[in-house]
Amino acid sequence: MNNSIFKNRIFLFCTLLFCSIYISQNAAAQAPAGIKNIVLVHGAFVDGSGWKPVYDILVKKGYHVTITQQALTSFDGDVAAVKRVLAMQNGPCILVGHSYGGAIITVAGNDAHVAGLVYIAAHAPDDGESEGGNGKLYPSAYKSLQKGADGFDYIAPQSFYADFAADLPKGVAEFEANAQMPAADAVFHAIIKNPAWRSRPSWYMVAKSDRIINPDLERLYAKRATSTVVEIPGASHSVYESHPLEVANLIISAATHSPVKK
Repeated sequence: MNNSIFKNRIFLFCTLLFCSIYISQNAAAQAPAGIKNIVLVHGAFVDGSGWKPVYDILVKKGYHVTITQQALTSFDGDVAAVKRVLAMQNGPCILVGHSYGGAIITVAGNDAHVAGLVYIAAHAPDDGESEGGNGKLYPSAYKSLQKGADGFDYIAPQSFYADFAADLPKGVAEFEANAQMPAADAVFHAIIKNPAWRSRPSWYMVAKSDRIINPDLERLYAKRATSTVVEIPGASHSVYESHPLEVANLIISAATHSPVKK
């Protein structure tokens, strides 16, 4: 064999071997530890697009992330929409809820796919409670809720920035104010049965400047669920958008430490 050809073949072999090792090591580094599936559930008046900053962080770290898009027209319908997504998961998952989404995951979290729950400035009612009833016990700071004649609620757009999203860029908040998804008032008064946080480990993020849910109510939810708690100073109700790294890290903690049934 020509010596030059032999050397070229050796060089090509070494190059391919190096690339194979590099790709394998890089893939291993990107593979997350623990549970791989994450399901993100939005709250009232918004849709799932607000989760994109958290989604981007988690996907880059190797997680399989799915975002629900429930209609906010009935509580049972919203729970069913989330369970439909849970049925699509190829293994155990971490179920994450923001705001009203917390009430949804408190029920949907009993699904066999769910290994752990993460509440982001969210309601976590107990058996026989509703988020509306709990809100009366711990009144919120905002006064901008508008009740439509058709039974659907929304936040007055001119107050959305101050009440819902004060730590987001004002232009982003104004866009969300004018892209609201009105929610059926009835969903806030649904009575919770068999709360999943009684049988699943949970993590909770308190938004310390939340005007939509009283931060003290958030702390009560976290304490009685014995959640692992993180508090974010200065965070508005839109903490899932304004502090995506902290939110993603809390979800990763849940994915890493939630036990998986054999």
